[in-house]
Amino acid sequence: MTNIHPETRRFLDRAAKEELLRQKGVVLWLYGLSGSGKSTIANEVERVLHGDGRMTVILDGDNLRTGLNSNLGFTDDDRTENVRRVAETAKLLAGQGIIVFVSVITPLRRHRAAAREIIGPDFHEIYVKAGFDTCAERDPKGLYAKAKEGKIGQFTGKDSGFEEPENAALVLDTEARSVDQCAADLLGYWRSVADGRRGE
Repeated sequence: MTNIHPETRRFLDRAAKEELLRQKGVVLWLYGLSGSGKSTIANEVERVLHGDGRMTVILDGDNLRTGLNSNLGFTDDDRTENVRRVAETAKLLAGQGIIVFVSVITPLRRHRAAAREIIGPDFHEIYVKAGFDTCAERDPKGLYAKAKEGKIGQFTGKDSGFEEPENAALVLDTEARSVDQCAADLLGYWRSVADGRRGE
């Protein structure tokens, strides 16, 4: 890698971008089982922030797997690489002063630790909690039905494990609270981060 020379000194720095946008870059990493409500909550909060004049981006796992990560499957190695690519993308966007929502299952603690290491202090771990049976009942994409029929291999929670967090910054329990309530909780958390009253 001796022929690689990252260019930074001549570029506009992060402070200039954040001053222009009047906001701080941050990564709100939402993870949980398929159907737990990650993307739904991210969409709700993004709409509120957009209405407030904030620049936001949602990095959705399914969307990324149709483009940037379309060559990846669901083996352990591929899941690890999926998280790495998403984390590097989120880091670049946050460095431009953008509020980044990540909506990716991120099943293992080591995956979350790797994302945190890549992103650094901008990383905020948000666990969207819902049990396998609840998500199977919701099954908005029909994935659980296909997994039950054996049409999907390495399905998280069935064939492939999911590890609950030990140190999430925020837990959004979508079995106990509505989407609106969880979105309000996430919005409140973001405001505390933006105000500098809370961080990781």
